[in-house]
Amino acid sequence: MAIQIGDKAPDFSLPTQTGETVTLSSFVGKQPVVVYFYPKDDTPGCTLEACGFRDSYGDFAAAGAVVIGISADSVESHQRFGAKHNLPFLLVSDAKNEARKAFGVPNELFVLPGRVTYVIDREGVVRHIFNSMLNAKGHVEEALKTVRAIAA
Repeated sequence: MAIQIGDKAPDFSLPTQTGETVTLSSFVGKQPVVVYFYPKDDTPGCTLEACGFRDSYGDFAAAGAVVIGISADSVESHQRFGAKHNLPFLLVSDAKNEARKAFGVPNELFVLPGRVTYVIDREGVVRHIFNSMLNAKGHVEEALKTVRAIAA
């Protein structure tokens, strides 16, 4: 079942591109989190989306938010992808699709992992969901608008 606006975000504990483990619950009570699920490192749409989050990273940080990108790619793949594009945020390896399933991220055309962004407030509640396979830039714009509204 897919997570809806107003639901508590499901916790996850997964490895990042640095090899450290990140837990969503570690941000509760501290700051908003943008969690974006994407299909695959270094594909055109995913690169466009990641670079959009990179280019707006200062704005997210200024609003007090953390950005976390999640795909099923390996830690090593995330290391290469992050280094190649100078990505300043966490990339998380969800190799078994545990977080993707917990959030209820749908597949596109039954086979492609979907592209969905969730904005989670300081209390761990989902405040915004943006689901679009093709509008990579929209994920960044919608998330930033919501993060700024939460911070205000």
